Amino acid sequence: MIEPQAPAPPRPAQPRGRPGGNGGSPSDSMLKLPVRQGTGRFLVLAGVFVCAACGLVYELELVALASYLMGDSVTQASVVLSVMVFAMGIGSLAAKRLRRHAAAGFGAVEAALALVGGCSAMALYAVFAWTGSWGGPWAHGPHVLLVAFSLAVGLLIGAEVPLLMELIQRIRRQDAGGAVADLFAADYVGALVGGLAFPFLLLPFLGQLTGTLITGAVNTVVGGALVLGLFRQDLTRRARRLLLIANLCVLAVLASAVLLVDDFERAARHAMYGSDVRVALQTDVQEVVLTGGLDGRPLDLFLDGRLRTGSRDELRYHEALTHPAMTGPHARVLVLGGGDGLAAREVLRHRDVRRVDVVALDAGVVRLARRDPALSALNDHALDDPRVRVSTADAFAWLRRASPAAYDAVVCDLPRPEATESTKLYSQEFYGLARRVLAPGGRLVVHTGSVVSRPRTFWTVESTVRSAGFRTSPYSRGDQGFVLAARTVPELRLDPSGPRPRTLTDGSLAAGARSAARTRVPGLPPSTLLHPRYAR
Repeated sequence: MIEPQAPAPPRPAQPRGRPGGNGGSPSDSMLKLPVRQGTGRFLVLAGVFVCAACGLVYELELVALASYLMGDSVTQASVVLSVMVFAMGIGSLAAKRLRRHAAAGFGAVEAALALVGGCSAMALYAVFAWTGSWGGPWAHGPHVLLVAFSLAVGLLIGAEVPLLMELIQRIRRQDAGGAVADLFAADYVGALVGGLAFPFLLLPFLGQLTGTLITGAVNTVVGGALVLGLFRQDLTRRARRLLLIANLCVLAVLASAVLLVDDFERAARHAMYGSDVRVALQTDVQEVVLTGGLDGRPLDLFLDGRLRTGSRDELRYHEALTHPAMTGPHARVLVLGGGDGLAAREVLRHRDVRRVDVVALDAGVVRLARRDPALSALNDHALDDPRVRVSTADAFAWLRRASPAAYDAVVCDLPRPEATESTKLYSQEFYGLARRVLAPGGRLVVHTGSVVSRPRTFWTVESTVRSAGFRTSPYSRGDQGFVLAARTVPELRLDPSGPRPRTLTDGSLAAGARSAARTRVPGLPPSTLLHPRYAR
């Protein structure tokens, strides 16, 4: 959006003439327009509307892509917004020097903004894909580029204000308050349209990269047409030629990028995931990539660039997650998360299970788990079992509507707690809801992420579970941590009448409990919705 700045109060009218002519300043000179003054003023405000919409799309695109690639949406949004607003103020001050050449300056600013903003998503994705594994000084390359683009876009958006104010006042002089009101009304309405168009039109229909490139093209056309059409007489012949060439070059770059975007995405995915990518799609929730799984190759499922499931070690994880919770009553089981069907597969190995409810956020992952030949074979077609019912919903909201004492076991197969979008699923309030749906004697199990590299997170989860009225038995399996909970202290063992896990024994569970205990961080407060305590 445009940074507010009040113009200088209007001066007495001066004789008409070229800007700077007859000793007058540009703000004193009225422009000769190819249309009536009222029409010209409307066209300027329409241009402000479109440019504001484009500017907000660039801003939201940087926040969204940074959240996809680097996680922690709160941090990424804070960085982008704070840097951009700061840069808008600097850009507004710097553009005061261009007021004598307001039309040419505005045209150049819009061309630069379209190029920088339109290409920002592709550049950020390229750096993440090709330098993300280099380490060393390149380890923070995407973060540095995010700040650089936020700064550049903010500077250019901020530079629009004094130039637009100058142009709109030179079409028809009016009081400063009225000019500011008109300008910012158009700007804020444009920002509203851009903010709504990004999630509801650009992302679902065009995707992150193509949507931003087309936004840049619209920005170029509108900014160039406004200056070259409406303020043509305010430019020298050389300035008109240079501005036309610059806009055509920007359009050529953006159009070429749109044509090459599919090849670029494939090459970037190969750089990140290797050449064995079989499925790559952007769902309403996240980017989903499947690699391998055929001809004996290991299957890997990536969500937003992070490995979520790997066929080489998923069995150790899912057996450790589910089987301790199945000791005791387990006729009715609730799986929160687990859209890949692998947790449900382990639950269904217990033959006396009558019903399994799976609550997954991403319908795209569930479809893959059912239809992809490799993933559905890995999960033994668990999601098509008649005992399984799948709901596509947010786990927190779903628990609020669930019936009390409806389940004998609750399995939380959720993303790591440090991810901002998952923090509420590791809160005291969430575990209170989970406790409400558990029948007497029921058990809850929670995956906590890495116990080795993030012991503080592990024990914060344990403290939070206890704060909801549970007694706990924490344990680990390799690097992964888990918390088993019940209303009384749950015994950490396998069901003697149940199936024999292939990688898990009572002895390995006892060893995992001892290993987890050695990492204990005492005295940690619980995490709540209003005071999340999971640091990245």
